[in-house]
Amino acid sequence: MAAVPFDQLEGFIWLNGEFVKWADAKIHVLTHGLHYASAVFEGERAYDGEIFKLTEHTERLHESARILGFTIPWSVEEIDDACRELLARQGFSDAYVRPIAWRGSELMGVSAQQNRINLAIAIWQWPSYFDPEQRLKGIRLDIAEYCRPDPRTAPSRSKAAGLYMICTLSKHAAEAKGYADAMMLDWRGQVAEATGANIFFVKDGVLHTPTPDCFLDGITRRTVIELARRRGIEVVERAIMPEELEGFEQCFLCGTAAEVTPVAEIGPYRFEVGEITRLLMNDYASEVRPSLRVAAE
Repeated sequence: MAAVPFDQLEGFIWLNGEFVKWADAKIHVLTHGLHYASAVFEGERAYDGEIFKLTEHTERLHESARILGFTIPWSVEEIDDACRELLARQGFSDAYVRPIAWRGSELMGVSAQQNRINLAIAIWQWPSYFDPEQRLKGIRLDIAEYCRPDPRTAPSRSKAAGLYMICTLSKHAAEAKGYADAMMLDWRGQVAEATGANIFFVKDGVLHTPTPDCFLDGITRRTVIELARRRGIEVVERAIMPEELEGFEQCFLCGTAAEVTPVAEIGPYRFEVGEITRLLMNDYASEVRPSLRVAAE
């Protein structure tokens, strides 16, 4: 059975301070954010009725907007409250949360400094980013054609909509070849990330991950680093060249949507779903769920 299109889901969306019916949450075709990518967003997950690291995500949303040159006219606290109330209205315990802010349709052109800044929040159920069976045995990644750009050419520290254009192209190309996703290099030829998640490698019990100097330093990424250090696992953030992949034993992706997902292969390189990967998968699952967190304490 075909999935229900996203514009036909039921429930409510928070739009510019009001809860409106899902089908009525609309914008004009000449919205600046659509034509010129002047939009920033967040991806969050709720577990057991609680949105994980909500305030941290909302603070990053505000910072992303600042980097793109506009101010969101709702405070962090107001946005947090709206997210929590919307989650309750939707009646979900486990769900995906998507706030997005964008320049409106008052003026059409590259310059739109006087356009209204809009904000919407949508919440829906999204169980797993990758196929559950593939995820358990490790997903397969292609190596993307497009590279993460020099930060002098794009606002790489923001979660800006326009930065995901090459991610969509790369993921589509990978899926057409039978892969689940793609690993992206940066403009220097160094390993960067996947199309929507950060990447980690394991060698001799040490965790290695690229330095996020031209891509987003994910909130999940930072959580995984903290969890690893709690376990006494050494974490090294550094430049990683693609030829080094041959020497790594394990690999996994992490992100709000992907959570912690083992990787079995990247192009010609193969990895095992090893102990450290499985340990961090379990630790992350416990960290995000309030009931498991309390039980662990």
